[in-house]
Amino acid sequence: MTARGAIFRLRRGTGAVAREFATEFDLVRSRKGRADLALFHEFAPPPSGGGHQFLRALLGELERRGLTVELNRISRGTSVCLFNSFNFDFRRLRRFARSDVRFVHRVDGPIATYRGFDDGTDARIAEINRALADASIVQSHYSLDAHTALGIDLVEPRLIGNAVDHVIFHPPAEREPRVGRRVRVIATSWSNNPNKGSDIIAWLDANLDHDRYELRFAGQTGETFRHVSALGALPTDALAAELRRSDVYLAPSRNDPCSNALLEALACGLPAVFRASGGHPELVGEGGLPFDSAEEVPSVLDRLVAELDERKAAIRVAPLSEVADRYLEALRP
Repeated sequence: MTARGAIFRLRRGTGAVAREFATEFDLVRSRKGRADLALFHEFAPPPSGGGHQFLRALLGELERRGLTVELNRISRGTSVCLFNSFNFDFRRLRRFARSDVRFVHRVDGPIATYRGFDDGTDARIAEINRALADASIVQSHYSLDAHTALGIDLVEPRLIGNAVDHVIFHPPAEREPRVGRRVRVIATSWSNNPNKGSDIIAWLDANLDHDRYELRFAGQTGETFRHVSALGALPTDALAAELRRSDVYLAPSRNDPCSNALLEALACGLPAVFRASGGHPELVGEGGLPFDSAEEVPSVLDRLVAELDERKAAIRVAPLSEVADRYLEALRP
């Protein structure tokens, strides 16, 4: 073993010991107190992915209702726990688990289908779902069917889509007239996963009519563009502002179970041109048009622009308050 390898293993072992100590310490402290809900999820600092964005919005809605939420612990007086996909410490959750607590598992994915490779995450999700969950929440019919196809039978699944914070993501009071300017198309993605559709954007960079369309991309990407304006990963408020100044949203991702980025755009009043994959058709409905290949996108864009007002009027996004009601119903002991 190299010296670097030995140091890495030592640090990893030291970190594991520290986490175990913190768990035991918090377990003792949890013998007193209570909360209305325990949430097990490791938040990443913003800007971050859709699961983090949705759960921040959900927590904000619950707290506005006067409910108390504790994070990554279950106090003695807490009777309900929501745990998110695989984004938490499995060992810590098992240590806090009690038979008098109702456990609801919010499940994403399948992760292997979404990422394009299988590192065992779906098997871990299935294992803890079987072991602890009293009910499961999936975000789309696509997600539920894809899990079933993999032989993963989730415990008591309920379909509850995501929602966005409408204080942040909402249509503009008025839009700039399109006469005399290019049609503004925007795509967004926090992740640089190739399944997010970088192939579509790269093809459009080379082939789209850039005299007619202005294509911008907000997020992380390894691509270098000639015509597409790369805005980088934007803070939430800045991202919402960019969506509101746009005309059309491009959703090129594959196997996305319930794209929060797409929901944010729809909430800002943008009709979508979307890849007919994953949960996109369920989210968009008649508020946009699908495509299967990059070569189809220009003609689909032309059609959408011709039908823009009609498609905009057909957008339907579930209010955060309604989604929160459905979560509380699923969490109710």
